[in-house]
Amino acid sequence: MKRFSFLAGILIVTAAMISAASASNPNASNVRAFPGILANARYVYFAAYDGDQFNPNLLSEDRDAIGAVQEAIHNWGKLTLVYRPSEADIVILVTSRPSEDVLAVYNGHQGASGNFLWRVMGRDGLQSGETPLVTQFEKGFESVQRHK
Repeated sequence: MKRFSFLAGILIVTAAMISAASASNPNASNVRAFPGILANARYVYFAAYDGDQFNPNLLSEDRDAIGAVQEAIHNWGKLTLVYRPSEADIVILVTSRPSEDVLAVYNGHQGASGNFLWRVMGRDGLQSGETPLVTQFEKGFESVQRHK
């Protein structure tokens, strides 16, 4: 019985240490692995879930998010912007709401009607001048570039 109690105590302490380690780095658990299929992507198209930036019915928050993401990706310099989804290797769809921003990556050859390949969410993640969701995208993209 003493042996069982000792082993149970060790398991509880180990679980607590693992939980504390993951809590100290919240971004590590929130960011999904970047799919290797995107390693060869060169051309990108941007839009919001409700339409492209020229759609007159698009919310101004989404239009601003598209502009912020386009600017950040352009400044990064690894992808080339295209103006038709049919010309894109990847399609990035965004939405910006007061509660949460979303950036999702779709296979450009399948269109945004399929399942997303990678997605990240967070509050104030797509604001002009500071786009932490794009930074996460860039890090993920570069991680699959190194493994090609």
